[in-house]
Amino acid sequence: MNLPKDPVMLLSFVNTQLRDNYPSLDELASAYGVSAEEIEEKLNAIDYTYDKENNRFA
Repeated sequence: MNLPKDPVMLLSFVNTQLRDNYPSLDELASAYGVSAEEIEEKLNAIDYTYDKENNRFA
């Protein structure tokens, strides 16, 4: 499965996956064959940053 291209859909998808299946952004990114930095860049573009302590983008 590929990650959603739309940043808002990506945000929803990533936060759900982090909540339900992955203990860190690095593990999620690795599972989908992308870099954590790539996900962060796409979500930073819509003013969301990764909160490591809470394991989600906010």
